Amino acid sequence: MAKPLPYYEVHGDNGPYLLLVHGMLSGRSQWLENIDALKQFCRPVILELWGHGRSASPESSELYRHSAYIEFFEHIRKELGIDAWFVCGQSFGATLTFRYVATCPERIKGHIFTNSVSAFGGVDSSAENQHRIDAQADLIVAHGRSILEQMPIHPKHAKRLRPATQNALLRDADSLNPLGIANMLRHIADASVTDILSQVTVPNLLVCGTREKTFEQGRKIAEERIARLDIVTADVGHAVNIQAADVFNKAVIAFIHQHEK
Repeated sequence: MAKPLPYYEVHGDNGPYLLLVHGMLSGRSQWLENIDALKQFCRPVILELWGHGRSASPESSELYRHSAYIEFFEHIRKELGIDAWFVCGQSFGATLTFRYVATCPERIKGHIFTNSVSAFGGVDSSAENQHRIDAQADLIVAHGRSILEQMPIHPKHAKRLRPATQNALLRDADSLNPLGIANMLRHIADASVTDILSQVTVPNLLVCGTREKTFEQGRKIAEERIARLDIVTADVGHAVNIQAADVFNKAVIAFIHQHEK
């Protein structure tokens, strides 16, 4: 039996393809502030992670592994008939896209990412912390969305978002599947990509929200270890593609134009 695929949708009908991978407790609404601008110059491919939005929540933990997502990205690329494309990881999504570009560089024209504490070693990978994560995952399965709503990254706690965008994110949050989120969470302790950054040879763009102090160390690591890296900053927090949409959109479009050939 063929493996199930996460939900994805394609916008626009001209230009190179751009895979957009959101973070935890988000969904396709993560990109509401970006799609109209981006699709004038490229074809955004919005993917929703397991347990989010219109994607299923498989019971098999194997499907939540980083290697499985690389297979999914490659399957989607082939299904769309793309030789090579751009990819973008937002927050936790960057933990997946970094591994993808390190594994399949010949299929990547360029890589874009935003603030991602999990990708840059901001999560304790000790056995003790894994035990705490597993306990939280068990609570999510047992008690459902009430536990998800207590997490600081839930969109109900977001600040400085346009009401229409926050409402759309909250609607996405209403469709979160506790089983899928719990299975995803169990893999977050090994999310760091710092040990593979030297293998990332494609052009990279970091669009960085400078108000998120917990990402300052991650930015330094990116600057030190990624060979081909451009950085564009905005005076906002974690959700830079929403909070500074104009900055993000212009930076991404310029990056695509530069590396499309």
